[in-house]
Amino acid sequence: MSSFIIEGGKQLSGEVIPQGAKNEALQILCAVLLTPEPVTISNLPDIVDVNKLIDLLAGMGVKTQRKGAGAFRFQADDVDLDYLNSEEFSQKAGSLRGSTMILGPMLARFGVGALPKPGGDKIGRRRMDTHFIGFESLGATFTYDAKTGFFQASANGGLKGTHMLLDEASVTGTANIVMAACMAKGKTTIYNAACEPYLQQLCKMINRMGGKISGIGSNLLTIEGVDQLGGTDHRCLPDMIEIGSFIGLAAMTKGEVTIKDVAYDELGVIPKVFRRLGIQLERRGDDIFIPAQESYEIDTFIDGSILTVSDAPWPGFTPDLLSIVLVTATQAKGSVLIHQKMFESRLFFTDKLIDMGAQIILCDPHRATVIGLNRQSPLRGVTMTSPDIRAGVSLLIAALSAEGQSVIHNIGQIDRGYQDIEGRLKALGARIERVD
Repeated sequence: MSSFIIEGGKQLSGEVIPQGAKNEALQILCAVLLTPEPVTISNLPDIVDVNKLIDLLAGMGVKTQRKGAGAFRFQADDVDLDYLNSEEFSQKAGSLRGSTMILGPMLARFGVGALPKPGGDKIGRRRMDTHFIGFESLGATFTYDAKTGFFQASANGGLKGTHMLLDEASVTGTANIVMAACMAKGKTTIYNAACEPYLQQLCKMINRMGGKISGIGSNLLTIEGVDQLGGTDHRCLPDMIEIGSFIGLAAMTKGEVTIKDVAYDELGVIPKVFRRLGIQLERRGDDIFIPAQESYEIDTFIDGSILTVSDAPWPGFTPDLLSIVLVTATQAKGSVLIHQKMFESRLFFTDKLIDMGAQIILCDPHRATVIGLNRQSPLRGVTMTSPDIRAGVSLLIAALSAEGQSVIHNIGQIDRGYQDIEGRLKALGARIERVD
């Protein structure tokens, strides 16, 4: 198990380029199964979860060829359906949450699919109902073996278009259903669909492959099924979660940082939320410039009541950045209530921030009140363990701003979502070392 040793309290400065979007990459990679023709994807992040999914696709018989840094060519013209019943498939797919999205394209093109209960972050219950209810609406059947944790799905009679109202605006659920419906017979309408930029990217990619999806960017998607799809080229957006992480990092370390090529128009309310924490940030073309700030003050609501930052389906604030907002608020002036509605275990890492000297009241599994210290009482270095990707980076930001040395164990969790994070932090002036 690897760890980070961090000497905190250093003012960071310089330029940083965000990696390709992890959450988009996982969807786009699964979509290569929709066609036997070549698909080239660029700006893929070199992270554990993406590399695991590429390895899984290769095991399924998809030809993979690296074309340069972050670029791959895929061709799924000889997929091995028997591999779905192998122990190797069970182990590889079971270690990766993103593997859930192979089901949609497999049902669409081959009429069969299989999946072990997927892994991923331990942030509370993450149900699969939306995926399978959507597949059933299209005419698929599935079974689940509770003892083995294995799902089996089939569409022997072919998928047929239908109208469906999703029980939740699940991003991966919407992506899975869209990929299944794009080759179903007839028209499918999906109401309460997720409409995140990454889901929009998937829909635009399928349309370039010959699909017929309209309503992109809204919560009502209309899909005219086609008989087959062709190859295409696709470039992933920059990772909005990493962009938000670097904004928080700059504020916490009093840094002057420029985040390059952020695809600003795709960031939604993210810049606004950080501005409400008092962080100055300036758009410069497609870059974000964060000046060095001695202090930043949390806004209030118009009536003077305490600010609440909560997650919501897009275009609301993404739940993946609530951990970053929480840690950034610890050194602000003022107070804020963080309300994590989606996952009941994602705020439990706050005990580690409290050990560092942060003033946080964990109200319940979903809410935490942060009392900003206005840098009057700096965080202190401690030894801690990363519980998941986003909490791990939040602890890393806290450690970089803290006085003294911190040690973060289990940084494999961070590696799952952040590419060469210590190398890029060192380029900004951070003192961080990886040890085994």
